[in-house]
Amino acid sequence: MTLRANIGFISLAGALLLLLAIPHPAMAIQPHGDPEGIVVHQFSHIFFIFSMAILMYWLRSRQLSLQPGWREIKYAALFLSLWSVMAFIAHMLDEQLGWIVTRRIDTWTMQVDSTRGGAGLEWVYYIAKLDHLLCVPGLFFLYRGLTVLSSQKDAVRDMDREVP
Repeated sequence: MTLRANIGFISLAGALLLLLAIPHPAMAIQPHGDPEGIVVHQFSHIFFIFSMAILMYWLRSRQLSLQPGWREIKYAALFLSLWSVMAFIAHMLDEQLGWIVTRRIDTWTMQVDSTRGGAGLEWVYYIAKLDHLLCVPGLFFLYRGLTVLSSQKDAVRDMDREVP
């Protein structure tokens, strides 16, 4: 590499590192447009739960869930369907029914208040917002199951090549 190319590369890398070092709001929470957005989103949760239930039934009825790979896919379907139930409940409480109101107190603190049901409903909402504790293991099991199935497919393909 020439000196000019090195300087260009170093300048580009420095600019990218500078952009990464400047924090910006993540905007991790996305509100849905009223009323159609949340209705369609909630319907998609119901459809996803139903689809995962069919997948689990299909795997069990064909006894595929006894085999490695498919077993992990079944666990993924279970975790992801439970994740969708929790997300559905959280959306229902804060966006559809309006029974939960959240306020930002400072950067690291939010206050959760309920307009109905008292502290019990606040705890239900808080637990429902921890849906990532089910989504992440679900995605891990999906990855693991697909990896096992892919390695089995590769092993079969390699055996077919060895047969004269």
